Amino acid sequence: MAITKAAPPTADSHEPVAGGPDTRSPGTEPTGTAGATAGTKSAGTKSAESKSGESKSGGTNSGGTKSGGTNSGGSKSADTKSLALIVLLLVLVVLQGPIRGALSAPVMQSWMTVFVAVLVQALPFLVLGVLLSAAIAVFVPASFFARALPKRPALAVPVAGVAGAILPGCECASVPVAGALVRRGVTPAAALAFLLSAPAINPIVLTATAVAFPRNPEMVLARFVASLLVACVMGWLWQRLGRTDWLRPPERPHHEGQGKGAAFWGSVRHDVMHAGGFLVIGAMAAATLKAVAPASWLRTAADNPLVAILALAVLAVLLSICSEADAFVAASLTQFSLTAKLAFLVVGPMIDLKLFAMQTGTFGRGFALRFAPATFVLAIAGAVLTGTVLL
Repeated sequence: MAITKAAPPTADSHEPVAGGPDTRSPGTEPTGTAGATAGTKSAGTKSAESKSGESKSGGTNSGGTKSGGTNSGGSKSADTKSLALIVLLLVLVVLQGPIRGALSAPVMQSWMTVFVAVLVQALPFLVLGVLLSAAIAVFVPASFFARALPKRPALAVPVAGVAGAILPGCECASVPVAGALVRRGVTPAAALAFLLSAPAINPIVLTATAVAFPRNPEMVLARFVASLLVACVMGWLWQRLGRTDWLRPPERPHHEGQGKGAAFWGSVRHDVMHAGGFLVIGAMAAATLKAVAPASWLRTAADNPLVAILALAVLAVLLSICSEADAFVAASLTQFSLTAKLAFLVVGPMIDLKLFAMQTGTFGRGFALRFAPATFVLAIAGAVLTGTVLL
């Protein structure tokens, strides 16, 4: 009968051989005990992670507390504004008697009459001009003007000046269009002639001038001739004396790259905010000059032809009225001669405070510092010459 021998125990086996001594070292624990210890450590690790999570959660709650503080600050700001509004309303209620008395004074009645009359007459022309100007600036490419102008600069200047009649907008629209012409390769002399003539000889402005001066239709022709003459002379002077480093290349307009609709309404909003604001300021200044300034002062300035022309020319620069509304302001200055009013109408659309700022931003400060004074002098000279002949 064959005898079967048992296989010798392996080195990894902890189970003793039957009938043999226990070969484990005294410090070795059973496998079950080690598993229990590992489980204990794992539980401790999970407990630590749980504490860490609780700490992070506490940090989140702390952040939420800060956010609540911010909301509390906004609530306090809103409460402060509401309190200020309530105080203002209470002051108006308490002082309503003196306020009514001041508004019922003859001076204030005259001021309100002139102010409202200027706004009511000018506002329709302003809105129409802004809409048409935005439509042309957005939907008519600037390259159209470059193709339509002659190649010779001497001939391009008067053509560009006459082309200003097709841009029914104020001077706020002519500056970006002139910058686009320069950027598309049009000679700067022609672009500057267009810049000066467009706000003064376009159909909207001439129609507004005819409405403002119903008894003096010759004022429309005088404004057209004087403005076109000054624009062409300035273009030729720039062609003759201007230097390339005086004129900074204009940047791309903001509406490029946008959709047609977005660019159109963006242009409308821009022109309404600028032109409408200046119209209100101009109407207030005209009403104040009409109602507050002593009649003796106005008569003194009006009786001296030279002083009257210079006074209204400087006033046109300071008031910075949109060209679609300046005729109504000029018509309200009844003490002054037609030639002085013509100087007001010729100077204003060519150089005023807002135009100087726009020209500086488009073509550079060096250009504006040279171009503005020369334009001011030539505009006065052109108005005096034209007024002497036609008025």
